[in-house]
Amino acid sequence: MHFETMVPQRIGIIGNQAFSVVNFRLPLMRTLVQYGHTVYAIAPDFDASNKAALEAEGITAVSVSLSRTGLNPIRDLGDAARLGRVLKALQLDTVLSFAIKPVIYGTLAARWAGIPNRYALIAGLGYAFGESKEKSVRRTILRWTASFLYRIALGQAERVFMQNPDDLEEFASMGIVPINKMVHVNGTGVELDQWPVLPPIEQPPTFILAARLLKEKGVYDFVAAARIIKKSFPSARFILLGGLDSNPSGIRRHDVDSWVSEGVIEWPGHVPVRDWLGRASVFVLPSYYREGVPRSTQEAMASGRPIITTDVPGCRETVVDGRNGYLIPPRDPAVLAGAMQRFIEEPALIGKMGAQSRALAEERFDVDTINGTMITTMKLNP
Repeated sequence: MHFETMVPQRIGIIGNQAFSVVNFRLPLMRTLVQYGHTVYAIAPDFDASNKAALEAEGITAVSVSLSRTGLNPIRDLGDAARLGRVLKALQLDTVLSFAIKPVIYGTLAARWAGIPNRYALIAGLGYAFGESKEKSVRRTILRWTASFLYRIALGQAERVFMQNPDDLEEFASMGIVPINKMVHVNGTGVELDQWPVLPPIEQPPTFILAARLLKEKGVYDFVAAARIIKKSFPSARFILLGGLDSNPSGIRRHDVDSWVSEGVIEWPGHVPVRDWLGRASVFVLPSYYREGVPRSTQEAMASGRPIITTDVPGCRETVVDGRNGYLIPPRDPAVLAGAMQRFIEEPALIGKMGAQSRALAEERFDVDTINGTMITTMKLNP
């Protein structure tokens, strides 16, 4: 590669958790470093381990105060002001923010700091825009507030990356962002060479759900479907991976412990998913959370696992129904159990559909292709 014609930039990647910056954006930051840029990972709560991981890649970690959840305008504006001072001191040329609070307050802080190139990535619309049977006052206020703040903040962004077409259309129809300002990318993507195809597991039939433990991720539906299946197929296993979450719709520890005691699921907790995928037959995500495109599903596809997921924004991007798995309606444990039962009764589908999952992952979710689109859009490639 030749870098003579490119002027190296100072770039900040702003997230709401140190873990998510490392877990989701490391390939992007690594490529930017390879292109000769100076890259700063900016988020709360960096520890010695993730700082060292970034430093080994030539990336500097910068800790800031920024709450991930909750609606406290005084605290959030104070965090934004402090973030603006940090960004100005770093003398950045470009920022890319992802997750709701970094997108809103990070973009505004970058504008206040005089950073000329500002980009945002909307990795799903999350709790505020999620579907719910409960029309709570809290959710209504959150949705109105988020829409208002997105409109203000994204007005200061040069381009806005959207991870699925439903979110793009919704932001355009609500007047939050003009359609010609948004760029569609296929999720976060996976490093395909780091996720080799795993041998199919037919016995015992094992269904795995890996997600933050939120109601909207379909965890209760997964448990209900497991109960249905175990009545006829008691040897079937159901594995739930993920940690408890402070989100308003987070699932209580008591509920998870009761499911484990009942023997309906296994819960290793928040653990690396790779080893557990090797023990699983089928990956399940019955979500109605308003995902971007779930990275967990992309990893399962790359690993050669069939997918059962909901026909809702973000999730539907990962399944061609009947080819690499099944799309089901949200909040319907009986239909979910029916899809699971097909794999139990026709175990050859596990390997057949798993191979199609890998093919779709290669077609749609190669992280290098996705990051290449973003880097080109931000004019950061050599």
